[in-house]
Amino acid sequence: MERFTRRNTLPTLIGLGLAGLMSAGSAQAIELYSDEDTTLTGNFLAVYGHFNSRKNYDGTAGGSTWREGFIKYGLSGTQGIGPFGSLYGTANLVSSATWGDGDAAGFTDGSERTTKFDEAFVGWKSGDLFPVLGKDGVDLSWGRQIITLGDGFIINDDGLNLGKGPADGDLNRGGAYYLAARHAFDKTVALRLGGKEGLHGSLLWFESDNHAQANTEMAAATLEYTAAPGTLGLTWIHGLNVDERYASDFQRQRDGMNIYSLRGAGNAGIENAHFSFEYARQNKNAGDENAWYLEGGYTFADLPWSPDLTYRYSRYSEGWDSMFTGLNRGFGTWFQGEVAANYSGPFNSNTGIHHVGLKVKPLENLTLGALFFDFKTLDTRAALNLDGRELDVYAEWAVNEHLIITPLVGLYKPRKDQDTGGNQFGGNGSNLYSQVIVAVPF
Repeated sequence: MERFTRRNTLPTLIGLGLAGLMSAGSAQAIELYSDEDTTLTGNFLAVYGHFNSRKNYDGTAGGSTWREGFIKYGLSGTQGIGPFGSLYGTANLVSSATWGDGDAAGFTDGSERTTKFDEAFVGWKSGDLFPVLGKDGVDLSWGRQIITLGDGFIINDDGLNLGKGPADGDLNRGGAYYLAARHAFDKTVALRLGGKEGLHGSLLWFESDNHAQANTEMAAATLEYTAAPGTLGLTWIHGLNVDERYASDFQRQRDGMNIYSLRGAGNAGIENAHFSFEYARQNKNAGDENAWYLEGGYTFADLPWSPDLTYRYSRYSEGWDSMFTGLNRGFGTWFQGEVAANYSGPFNSNTGIHHVGLKVKPLENLTLGALFFDFKTLDTRAALNLDGRELDVYAEWAVNEHLIITPLVGLYKPRKDQDTGGNQFGGNGSNLYSQVIVAVPF
């Protein structure tokens, strides 16, 4: 999880981008006190979005116009304890809301308002206490915090924020569905060993209090090796429990489920290139499922505006449980398509997806991007046919270090509509979708 100080530069903010701010659940920090052993910072991040969709995906006619917002505020601190390393902690509240019609999928109705703790955790880093493990080679933390495994393909955070629309409001988490105001798991214990270079790994236990995720409880372990060409990693996840009050038949399979994955990311020694992959398998009572992706890209650093071109293919088998995936490296990971991933589906299950992305930087504080997705439903016999294509065009403009503006326009064309096996209401014509998001970090 990224942390900021007021001394961060504008290029750092642009490098992370608004999507990174939202996915990390980060708040920039204002230094309140600092000496040789102690730091105390105030955290603040405000995000507001205005959204419009010409089509709906909840069986209602017309389109939807709505607004979302949240403010994240709190404190973080560190305290050195001499030769025994250091203590650290964070406590952040989040106030969130949705106004207007509610989103195009009916997950919110526009009346959601909530203030709750998101992050509230403490931890200890070992400093030089265990030289064989390197600086801070032991990092132990517990409480409400974000847990991310690898690239977030399986576990990114607890960022699903439904409102009062589904299940008579029983899944309501307080609004700001698209902005995903809350990211932290309710209860966690995380032990990370070996730092971030060479051989390192982690042991984790985490439990959600998110009713839409059936309050799932899981244990996990990772083993990674990081060198200059990149990182190779293994992940194991075991489902410990779900809350029967909220679990669907599909989610009940998480109790006792085992997930295994092999993943990698880096440049493979090729300057300006970037590659990543992951293959994961779920063993559950209903049968084995798998999901995988391959991605490659290249930044043409010597050309004007330094264009970055990326291609990815991802495939999720018919009964794949998308778990706690989420927005990780920016638009398109792992919410693929702003309309498809957030409102219409597919929701990272029973689908194969081709993706092409292009980014350019005409100015130091301005990034322009275009994202194309082609969705193919694997099995339509007992599921909706969610074949379709989507094109999203966006800009990320850091006006200054305390203001980021991100407009986006999407064009989504499903193959089927609600009357012919799909779920778009009012025909299978193209849906024009638009949003503008304003972030104010301090």
